[in-house]
Amino acid sequence: MALLKNPAVEINGGEKTRVHMDDPLAVSKIAQDLVGRLHKLGINQNSQVVILCIGTDRSTGDALGPLVGDRLAGQAPAGVAVYGTLENPVHATNLAQVLEEVRQTYHRPLVIAVDACLGRLENVGCVSIGDGPLNPGAGVNKNLPPVGDLHITGIVNIGGFMEYVVLQNTRLHVVVRMAGLIAAAILHALSQLLEWEQYGAVVPAGSSLALSQAASGLAHS
Repeated sequence: MALLKNPAVEINGGEKTRVHMDDPLAVSKIAQDLVGRLHKLGINQNSQVVILCIGTDRSTGDALGPLVGDRLAGQAPAGVAVYGTLENPVHATNLAQVLEEVRQTYHRPLVIAVDACLGRLENVGCVSIGDGPLNPGAGVNKNLPPVGDLHITGIVNIGGFMEYVVLQNTRLHVVVRMAGLIAAAILHALSQLLEWEQYGAVVPAGSSLALSQAASGLAHS
């Protein structure tokens, strides 16, 4: 079973954005935030982007990453690789191997890490976006490699007590909805950035909101 990080553990602390999945503009807000963060990281049409979706289908709460990977696989723009699906999950036992494969395959790729996490009751159902890597397994005292130039986490249930039992009893409905929202926001943000780069345009503030309807449909599919 994959191990989840403590949501409070960040290598490069910094401002995070948190959006609840019930927010009708959730896809737009997450995409807009990703656009800004990816733009700061210097993404362009020649960038190699790896989306690393961490988790396992053997635990309902920890299936968020593979569900996001399934939705992204085959739909990501050219130059974007997706690791971690329901069929081929990335979890605690193979994470180091997958990271080594990424290192050997791509030259300094920009890595977006996606994973589930546990948190406070009031934050369950929220998607959190932050700069820098996340630490898979930190919440259960496992020493796993840090992952990501930026990270997206979905708070799927309450943390702090009997984490494995909590994960197994997390509602699939919550995880599936959140996975659709995250996948839609990632696709929306990447397509916008690469389109603007292709035409030499400057990333306009707030324009993710104007282009959110198609992505919203993906989120609810």
